[in-house]
Amino acid sequence: MPVILATDIIVYLVFAFIGFIFWSACARDGYARQVWTHIRGNRLAIISALILAAYAGVALSDSIRWRDSVMLYNGKVAVSPENKTIYSSEALSILDRVFHKARANTEKTFSAPMADKLYVKETIELEDGTTIRDYAALKYPSTHLLGTDKVGGDVFFSAMKGVRTGVVIGTGTTLVVIPFAIIFGVMAGYFGGRIDDLIQYVYTTLASIPGILLIVSFMLIFGSHGYQGGLITDANLMLGVFVPSDRLFWLCLIMGITSWTDLCRIIRGETLKLRELEYVQAARAFAVPRVLIMVRHIVPNIMHLVLITMVLQFSGLVLAEAVLSYIGIGVGPEAGSWGNMINTARLELARDPVVWWSLLGAFAFMFALVLPANIFGDAVRDALDPKVNTKTKSGGD
Repeated sequence: MPVILATDIIVYLVFAFIGFIFWSACARDGYARQVWTHIRGNRLAIISALILAAYAGVALSDSIRWRDSVMLYNGKVAVSPENKTIYSSEALSILDRVFHKARANTEKTFSAPMADKLYVKETIELEDGTTIRDYAALKYPSTHLLGTDKVGGDVFFSAMKGVRTGVVIGTGTTLVVIPFAIIFGVMAGYFGGRIDDLIQYVYTTLASIPGILLIVSFMLIFGSHGYQGGLITDANLMLGVFVPSDRLFWLCLIMGITSWTDLCRIIRGETLKLRELEYVQAARAFAVPRVLIMVRHIVPNIMHLVLITMVLQFSGLVLAEAVLSYIGIGVGPEAGSWGNMINTARLELARDPVVWWSLLGAFAFMFALVLPANIFGDAVRDALDPKVNTKTKSGGD
């Protein structure tokens, strides 16, 4: 039985957008072709794009999940008194099934990366009946690439589970930010007057409130209910397959609501300039409706700013989720998150000897996502920046 979370739809939309961009770059001229023409000569940007594509693939594989039917001891499928199939409360994704051994092969407690013994001494009884304090052998030696955590779970697999959360936060928040910023920014810049004053008052007031306070209050009201990760109950499901109330979804929503003001300012300033250009003035003279002018002449000419800003903000949003989960208002404790791993590692760093690999795993996976995103964002910015393109052409001539 398939299970679809509200945040899974975000991942599906991301892949649909990537497919559209790829088709645009191959089939017709435009921003996508311009960006590809510029980037394909940048080896570092191509490598970064491949790394980002790998992260997106992991996020997609962790967003396609289903529940298996419960099997009886005689090999038959369990059914309810109403003759309906009974399904497990654990919905396993493709990622869970591919890394089944890493998920299932747990140890007693901590073990170092690729070790063959536990990291903690325990009392061992020898064959002659005597007991000693020593490091016990692992059940699955030299198989845990980044070691195991306090409950014996594989740290590498936990870091892999955090990929989907990072991608969803970065892209899901963007899906909320862009409509708010474009609508209010274009309206403020094009109409001016009282509409401009009202919109400026709204986003100035919103920006003056510390974002962390809004996020905390919103998550306490809405994010404390619904699916927190882990097992799925019938109370979480709608129509038997859809989980509408997802804590990660609410986190994306509130982060988007508190993050659109900066982009709105940029779009407003650009719209103030665009509305004075000749082709916009000509459209006004021919009595073209204002909405049509904004849709056809204003919005297409600000999309490069939207794209550049959001690509560069992606890494900041990923880091913000880690911070929010670290202080306890991010995703649920049972959901995969680098912030939760860092929060857990905070206590482990005070041990003697220090357990450092949980922090290393979260940091390495986060760094491998944030750095390529920044490099690729710089390449996109250079491709769409008219000043850079002009300098490049002048130098070539």
